[in-house]
Amino acid sequence: MNKNWTFGRKLAFGFAVSSTFLVGIGVAAYWSIYMLVATATSVTHTQRVLEHVTGLLSQMKDAETGQRGFLLTGEPSYLEPFQAASAGATIVLAELRTLTADNPNQQARISQAEALTAAKFSELKRTIELRRAGRADEAIKIVLSGEGKKVMDTLRAVCEQISREERELLSKREAEADATASTAKMTILGGTALCLLFVIAAGFTITGSLTDRLGMAVGHVQSSSAELQAAATQQASGAREQANAMSEISTTISELGVTSRQIAESAQRVAQIAEQTALSARNGESTVEKGQESIAGIRRQTDLVVSHMLDLGRKSQEIGAVLDIVSELAEQTNILAINATIEASGAGEAGRRFAVVAEEIRKLADRVAGATKGIRIQIDDVRSAVNTTVMTTEGGAKAVDLGARQFADVALAFKQIADLVNTTTEAVREIELSTKQQATAADQVRIAVSDVAQATQETETSSTQTLQTASQLAGLSMDLRRLVHPQAV
Repeated sequence: MNKNWTFGRKLAFGFAVSSTFLVGIGVAAYWSIYMLVATATSVTHTQRVLEHVTGLLSQMKDAETGQRGFLLTGEPSYLEPFQAASAGATIVLAELRTLTADNPNQQARISQAEALTAAKFSELKRTIELRRAGRADEAIKIVLSGEGKKVMDTLRAVCEQISREERELLSKREAEADATASTAKMTILGGTALCLLFVIAAGFTITGSLTDRLGMAVGHVQSSSAELQAAATQQASGAREQANAMSEISTTISELGVTSRQIAESAQRVAQIAEQTALSARNGESTVEKGQESIAGIRRQTDLVVSHMLDLGRKSQEIGAVLDIVSELAEQTNILAINATIEASGAGEAGRRFAVVAEEIRKLADRVAGATKGIRIQIDDVRSAVNTTVMTTEGGAKAVDLGARQFADVALAFKQIADLVNTTTEAVREIELSTKQQATAADQVRIAVSDVAQATQETETSSTQTLQTASQLAGLSMDLRRLVHPQAV
């Protein structure tokens, strides 16, 4: 490391080398993890192939079990394992072919397994068909011939070859995973150790260089800080007195400006409220006018209802007169029917039919008289209801007239309120304008004084900060001296 390098360059160099070590360790760790994941995926793939090979043999055993049960009993229910195995074996073989698509040797063995599986199922189906046809002896002969056993033995051998190669691949991949893990551990541990050694060496080197340079600078800082502290003390004392005086003046003018703005804001709010009140009064006046129009309409409708009710009363009286005539005719008809009955009874056998007709006429006259009485009662009820309605409607009309007069009074009051609110609004606006002018003048004075006060405060602040900086600088120089040369303190 060059001695003429600055402190920042030395730190940058140390961080750059440390970061390079860390990046190398990270890349090695990432590559190792990637290889472990790939190896784990391959191991899982191999295990799936082994599971499918075992599943194929299991399916074939189930098929043989179903076939033997059917040959012995003849019950179709024993064929369920055979049927399930027939469909399942095809699926397992297809998945095996997909899983070993990258291995030509395994593809060839799977082709053999497919042919053997087809031959076995053909033999099983042939014996099942013979048993269904009632030729059980022939089916058993085929089983005893050992043809199916040879096929199964060959299939087991092929499956064993497939499993053996997959187990070899599994062992190889597990060995690769172990080797990759070991390499990753060594790389990470070695890189970490080198990185720590370099950081420690760089730390010692940079610390020694920094100590020498700081020792020379501390002396200059101590002498300069003492001079600066004395000058800052005098400047801060004078600036503090001037700042206190200007602060009092600025505070007084600020309070005056705040009071003026509050008065202006209050006047503005009063003006807004007065305008809203005037608007509400005008709206109320419009609403009252609409109410008067609605009451006039109600009055017209009431008069029309009274007129219809009076017409209904007159018509009910006319109906009553007609009912009187009908009742009188019914009584006369009844009397004539009675006389006719008496005359018919005196006429003997010849007047009997006439007596029957007269009796029916009398009954009809009685019904007419009864109906007439019922109608008269209903007409009287209608007449009474009409009279009550007319009286009630007239009372409502009087109430409507009274409401109309009251609405007129309310409308007059709203007009007076609107006039008063307009006058108040104009007065408040004049107050608002005057107050705004006063607030503007106060703001101008306040701004001028505030500028002077701000300049004074800035001077005081600058002096105080200079004094604080000088004090801090003196303390810092002592601290640096303690750090660099503890025995010199």
